Amino acid sequence: MDVLKQKIRNVPDFPIPGINFKDVTTLFKDPTAFRTAVDRFVTEYTDRSIDLVAGIEARGFILAPVLAYHMGKGIVPLRKPGKLPAETRRIEFELEYGTDALEMHLDAVRPGDRVLIVDDLLATGGTAAAACQLVEDAGGIVAGVGFLIELSFLDGRKRLGDRPVFSLLEYGADE
Repeated sequence: MDVLKQKIRNVPDFPIPGINFKDVTTLFKDPTAFRTAVDRFVTEYTDRSIDLVAGIEARGFILAPVLAYHMGKGIVPLRKPGKLPAETRRIEFELEYGTDALEMHLDAVRPGDRVLIVDDLLATGGTAAAACQLVEDAGGIVAGVGFLIELSFLDGRKRLGDRPVFSLLEYGADE
């Protein structure tokens, strides 16, 4: 997986001073690296009981449809406020550098649906925990939470409780 780490660009002081942003767009533009990452996710989740793949805006939108296609599942967009056209469910949450919110269509997840939630990065876990809560508030079951990158030194997994978490790449505080 070190070859995949080499494809990720570090952007210092983005979006605010002191944050070392892991830019996955450089991995996404490399066809071999992107295929390797997607194949590893598909291998991880193919044999699990999953009905839908939910992608968190914005880079989770890149992963969710590709995984859903390979697994033969539907997708659910989890969006920033005001972006979905029909009636939505909304949750607000804390980020490591502010607050934000996510919305999901009221009819996106039915009670009992098993949902895989994906995003590019697990940091403090606020966004992912909010996404899980949206799915669970609709009666869905979080079948897994998958990330391309985990910043393990920020302990984001703790906010996800006992939900099954998979991270393709892990970074320590010194990386």
